[in-house]
Amino acid sequence: MVDVVIIRIFFVLLISVIAFFNAPFDLAKPIAGGLGLLLGIAIVLFEIRLRRASLKRLIGAAVGSLMGIIGAYFASALISRTMLPVHSKSFIELVVLLLMGYVGLAVGASKGELLNLAALGGLIGGERPPKRDYKILDTSVIIDGRIADICETGFLDGSLVIPQFVLRELQLVADSADSLKRNRGRRGLDILQRIQKITKINVQILETDFPNIREVDMKLIELAKGLEGKIVTNDFNLNKVAQLQGVEVLNINELANAMKPVVLPGEVMKVFILKEGKEYNQGIAYLDDGTMVVVDNARKLIGKTIETSVTSVLQTTAGKMIFGKYEERNFPRAHTPPGGVSGPQAAPTTSQQGQQSQTAPAPSTNAVNS
Repeated sequence: MVDVVIIRIFFVLLISVIAFFNAPFDLAKPIAGGLGLLLGIAIVLFEIRLRRASLKRLIGAAVGSLMGIIGAYFASALISRTMLPVHSKSFIELVVLLLMGYVGLAVGASKGELLNLAALGGLIGGERPPKRDYKILDTSVIIDGRIADICETGFLDGSLVIPQFVLRELQLVADSADSLKRNRGRRGLDILQRIQKITKINVQILETDFPNIREVDMKLIELAKGLEGKIVTNDFNLNKVAQLQGVEVLNINELANAMKPVVLPGEVMKVFILKEGKEYNQGIAYLDDGTMVVVDNARKLIGKTIETSVTSVLQTTAGKMIFGKYEERNFPRAHTPPGGVSGPQAAPTTSQQGQQSQTAPAPSTNAVNS
C-alpha cells in the first residue's frame, strides 16, 4: 500500500513538472505547473474510483465508450459535408464526440453487470463478491472470557460483531444489585476492552436492533440471518435453537471439549475421589480440565487417590463424562495424598478416627443422668 502511495505522488509531481517546463496554451510557467498539479490529482482520484468498480462494469464502460467514439466519428463525417462555417463544424464535432463518448461510457457501465464472464471459459473467471465473515458474540461467551484467549491465538478470522442490545444486557448485569452478577458483568466489559486492544481482530459494534423481538437470543439469530454470519456462544439452548433455524454456531464449549485429551476404554488413570456419586457405591472425581469421572466401587475411598480402569466415555455438547471402575484386586493401593486430607469432603483415616476417639471427652455423670 505504501508503494502505491509513493507511485501516485511521483506521478502527480511528474505531470506538474512537465506542465511547468512546457507551459501549454502560452500560460505562465507557475500557472501551468499549478494546473498540471491539479490535473495529476484529478487523474489519481479517477484511478482510485476505478479500483472500486467491478470487472463487469469496467468492460461495459470500455465497450460503451468505444462504440460512442465510433458513432461520433461517423457523425463527424456527415457534419463535415455540410455548408456550415469551419469553426461551427469544429465545435459541433467536438460536442458530438464528447456526448457520444460520455453516453457510451455511462450506459456501458450500467449495463455491464448483465455480462456473463463465465461464457468466456477459463480466460476470465467471474468475480466473486467479498465474503462477509462475521462472528456475532453472545453475552454468555463475553462473560466467559475464553473468547479473548482464542482471539489472541489467531484462530478467529473475519470481524467480531457486538450488537448494541448485547452491550445493553451486559450493562444491566454489571449494574445488578447481586454482587455475583455485578462482578460477572464487569468481567465481561473488561474482556471486551481486552479484545478491542488486539490489533489483528476487527471489532464492530452494530446499532441494529429488532424492537418487535424481546428475547436477546432471538435477536441474535435474526441478526445472524441478516449478516449471513455465525453466532459465537457457549449457551446450550441458543446453540440448539440457532441450528434449528439454519444459523451456524461456534460453541466455545465444543471447542474446549475437542481439545481435551482422548481417553479410551481400558486405559488406567489416577484420580482423586472427591465425593460420593448419585448411584450406589459410586465416587466422583474431576480431572484438571474439569471433566467429571464417575468411578464404581469407590464410595468408601473418598479423599484418596486411586487408579481406575476406564470403562466408557460419554461425549455430549454440554461436556464429557468418563466412567471407570475400581477393583481392589487390580489396584490394591489407594492412598491419601501427602499432607493428610486434601479434599473438601475427604473422609478421615483410621488413625485419625482413633485419635479423635481418644481425645474426645467422656460424657459427665450429670449429663447421663439428666
